[in-house]
Amino acid sequence: MPSWRYSVTGLDPDKTAIASGRDLRIKPKAAREICNYIKGMKLEKAKETLKDVVELKKPVPYYRYKLKVPHRREAQGFDAGRYPQKAAGEILRVLDAVEANAEFKGLDTENLKITHIAAHRGRRIRKFIPRAFGRASPYFRHLTHIEVAVEEV
Repeated sequence: MPSWRYSVTGLDPDKTAIASGRDLRIKPKAAREICNYIKGMKLEKAKETLKDVVELKKPVPYYRYKLKVPHRREAQGFDAGRYPQKAAGEILRVLDAVEANAEFKGLDTENLKITHIAAHRGRRIRKFIPRAFGRASPYFRHLTHIEVAVEEV
């Protein structure tokens, strides 16, 4: 069994709460763009934003992986964007977990701010699809690790 650690250090244990989602079946590129978008937001606003992404009301801006990504009419302040519904739903579950952890520690859940959120590439599951003439081609299932730290402000 692997031993998981967080990439953030130096957190005050009395004011912060952390949570992680390991081996989530989402693409690391979409997860990275979502994490970049909601970092620094209040927890409630981030959860509302991700719910809007799942309902296709609000796009997520793509800054690094934006080649051939179209413009969105709903976009304000950025050009290219997408609606990564599956990744937004999984990150929303991690945000619910960190809110529950903060509530268990006795923190005020109304005043939580996301101080650290990161997406790390996990392993790839290799699968095969049959092709013509008895051949087969590989395709990969990407896994992602998400870690979140919130602080009471």
